[in-house]
Amino acid sequence: MASSLLTGCWDRVEIDERAVVLGVSIDKAAKDEEEHESEVTHVEGSLPAPVKDMVHVAVQIALPGRIPLGPGESGGASGNPGQTLWVVDVFGHSIDDAFMNLQQQISSKLFFGHLRVIVISEEVARRGLANINDFFRRNSEVRRMAWLMVSKGKALDLMKAAPKLERIPTLYLMSTLDEGIKMGKFPKDYIGIFWSNMSKKGQEGFLPYIELKKSDNVEIKGLAYFRGEKMVGATKPLEIAGYLGLKGINPAGYRAVITIDNPPGTVITNVAHRSSKIEVRIKKGNPHFTIDVMLEVNVEEVIGGESLTIDNPSVLTEIEKKQDEASVKFYEDIIKKTQQKKSDIFGFGEYVRAKEPGYWKRHIGTKEQWEKQYPDATFDVHVVTKIRRIGMKAK
Repeated sequence: MASSLLTGCWDRVEIDERAVVLGVSIDKAAKDEEEHESEVTHVEGSLPAPVKDMVHVAVQIALPGRIPLGPGESGGASGNPGQTLWVVDVFGHSIDDAFMNLQQQISSKLFFGHLRVIVISEEVARRGLANINDFFRRNSEVRRMAWLMVSKGKALDLMKAAPKLERIPTLYLMSTLDEGIKMGKFPKDYIGIFWSNMSKKGQEGFLPYIELKKSDNVEIKGLAYFRGEKMVGATKPLEIAGYLGLKGINPAGYRAVITIDNPPGTVITNVAHRSSKIEVRIKKGNPHFTIDVMLEVNVEEVIGGESLTIDNPSVLTEIEKKQDEASVKFYEDIIKKTQQKKSDIFGFGEYVRAKEPGYWKRHIGTKEQWEKQYPDATFDVHVVTKIRRIGMKAK
């Protein structure tokens, strides 16, 4: 019995014998770049390559012994990823084909157990993620807590970026979104959640939409939303708050500019807490949704109006009224935008499946049919705003 317990390390692989992949970028390859591809998975004539557009794949590989273990370690220099990482790029007819070409160039076996970030260009996302999803879902080493994101512009640029706040660019990308969740800037949407939403009959998936700015900084530009495997649109940064509000996700972290007429002035409010309730019924043969959203806000700043005194109850009531009206229009516009693209990222179809199963079976039944019917759904949005704090300056 003791001898059987001693066989636990029979298939061990030393860490310095692995090529640890931390990040992956995927771009569309130009037509003139096909000559750079090696014939590893195919041979012209007997085993021809698939007839499809090629992809340009790059990976960040951790250099053994160079990754710093803490803030006091000297294993790498801040802002200089070249000392800790090795960025290698290859071309291929598919994702698996590209990784086989990459493995042909690297002595150690590629290991995806520490993969944290997969960045795809918007051009690739609009073509479709079928091949990308298939490859990474089949790979048992890929964690479902990794981030999949869409880049405005070339994804390769994010692999080569050198942000000043992090020694490892991939970890900076990951922390940008992880901290965004904690600050209420972005919903929790790991790659496993994205795959789960795509698999639902009454919901579509969405991904972070990011852009590389000056000084290698990264901006969260919005939600890249999908219909099936293809990206069909993207929101603006503030519209992320619209998604969070309609779903009642906390914490809240966005501010809004509210202009009132009596007395005239402008203030900036910060939503501190939100909750929502969604009900569905069948009205005139189509699903009708009633959404009640409750917002608790703080007055952050007065930026206009000399006669505007926010310690006056009537002024606070006016601010609440204006925010109610603006929020209803704001939420309705976001829903209409997704209806135009037939992309139900909110999961309204799942409410129909759960609350009206008979109607779903008779009239919908499939994901494709819900995509066609989603634009015909109607909505009533109600918002109630309560001001909780007005600041220490107010008397």
